[in-house]
Amino acid sequence: MIDNSELPIGFTMELAQHSDILNEFASMPKAKQDEIVEGARQVKSREEMRSYVENIASF
Repeated sequence: MIDNSELPIGFTMELAQHSDILNEFASMPKAKQDEIVEGARQVKSREEMRSYVENIASF
């Protein structure tokens, strides 16, 4: 289960726009999810976050 209180809001909003990526993210091991969330915390713009989320499959 994903704990939404730990997710950056921009990351959550982008995941909501990409249900296939959300499902992929949800099926990842917790350690991998944590790594991706930590990376999302470093993103500074909406466009960068969109690109970051769209490229989750390559992580």
